[in-house]
Amino acid sequence: MIQYPTLDEHAVIGVTAPSSGLPERMHHYLDDIRKRFEDSYEIIIKPSVLTQDKVRSTDSNIRAKELNELFTDDQTSLIIPPFGGELALEIINKIEYDQLKPKWLLGYSDISTVLLAITLKTGIATAHGTNIVDLRGRYSDETTAMWSKVLNTKVNEEVVQYSSEFYQSKWNHSQPSESIFNLDTQTEWKSVNAEAVTIEGRLLGGCVDVINHLIGTPYGDVKAFREKYIKDEPVIWYLENCEVSTVEFRRILVQMQYAGWFDNCSGILFGRTPVTTDTNSYTIKDVYQDTADDLQIPIIYDIDCGHMPPQITFINGAYGIVEYSDGKGKVTQKFI
Repeated sequence: MIQYPTLDEHAVIGVTAPSSGLPERMHHYLDDIRKRFEDSYEIIIKPSVLTQDKVRSTDSNIRAKELNELFTDDQTSLIIPPFGGELALEIINKIEYDQLKPKWLLGYSDISTVLLAITLKTGIATAHGTNIVDLRGRYSDETTAMWSKVLNTKVNEEVVQYSSEFYQSKWNHSQPSESIFNLDTQTEWKSVNAEAVTIEGRLLGGCVDVINHLIGTPYGDVKAFREKYIKDEPVIWYLENCEVSTVEFRRILVQMQYAGWFDNCSGILFGRTPVTTDTNSYTIKDVYQDTADDLQIPIIYDIDCGHMPPQITFINGAYGIVEYSDGKGKVTQKFI
């Protein structure tokens, strides 16, 4: 069975950097974060958060040690990295999976490598959603703010989230809004063949740029996860593409198919992607259509997930019911 962490009132949040840390010019973000959370959570900042060199916060052994410490102490209830990065993969073999206590780990982008590996190896639910740097504003938009309600959901309860009204079409880090994001474009979920869709199954996913590197390793054994933790239940994959080309995106999805990751898959959700260029006229929509044709499953795309915020908080391992029609979406997650 899936193990769902619990988030206590006035919980302690541990901030560590399994991938990238904050360069000195961003250290003032921590003051904003402490101020934002001072009435609700205690914040513990690990040293890796304050360092960054050659695309990493620090040495992989230190990054892994900090994460292991937060997962095994008696104080921390929730772990949120500052943001993603490039080389979280370097710590995957240094995580002490058999020692981890059920605690929430929340993040996305490169952090999704760690999220997925932990859930597949241990059956502990992990949370794909916002990072802590993007929670430093005076308030959060309605979609982003749901992270707290989702992580406060108890075992045998359910939580419902809806598609956003607007999303951010491009980053402007020098001019953040009071909620950090500049939500400037109307959200419209879509489905291949433009049909209304309802999908049910266990949720798994992350950023395709990085999670594909778990394929063929002991940390990406989806078959073993199915057999041990969810038996014969179908899987809904939620996936987002940060920056890979359309043809590389297609190659990754085909590799996932060959590796058995899409066996007993009831549908795929694709997040909005900033990748808009085609490759010799091969487009993102072609990728979605080819995948739907190959797998003969429903596909919903341009959902609230990934590098074009805001983001729905998806729980790896939770039982999901995803409903789409007329450009809108509803995600129900059951902690069963």
